[in-house]
Amino acid sequence: MFERFTDEARRAVVLAQEEARELRAERIEPVHLLLALTRDPSRGGSALRAAGIDHDRLAPVVAAAGNPLDPDALAVLGVDLAQVRATAEATFGAGALDRGRRLAGGHIPFADGSKRALEETLRAALRRKERRLDSGHVLLGVLAVGDPTVGRVLAQLGTDVGSLQDRVGGEPEVA
Repeated sequence: MFERFTDEARRAVVLAQEEARELRAERIEPVHLLLALTRDPSRGGSALRAAGIDHDRLAPVVAAAGNPLDPDALAVLGVDLAQVRATAEATFGAGALDRGRRLAGGHIPFADGSKRALEETLRAALRRKERRLDSGHVLLGVLAVGDPTVGRVLAQLGTDVGSLQDRVGGEPEVA
């Protein structure tokens, strides 16, 4: 299937791994593909930017969505997360509470949702009778799987899956 990907679509998949690594994720999730597409100069990235979603706006929302420790919620319970982190790092070393303590260059596997998103990428192109899979197809694939994190971060940024699907629809490419 990847032989049918355009250079931009391949780059989005590679960037998704980098985004997951930067966020110290254990798997490449659909939201990492979405984040990677914000760096895309062609159809997928253009649709996101037209919806007001760029990397600078999306990255902190994605990072917050992946953080299971909510400092404000813990403070209500009398827990000072900064103190807990300091104590853990003093005892166990720097980064002791960080998820995914994988080596910087290690392979990060695709989560099931991302695998399904890539399958939906192919389906999006086939529905349009297109031979090549571009970044717009990748975006449609990500949106098609109904990942709750993707839906939540899009909603936080003031858009929804349906309107974004409409934006990326555009005219089919000439094969």
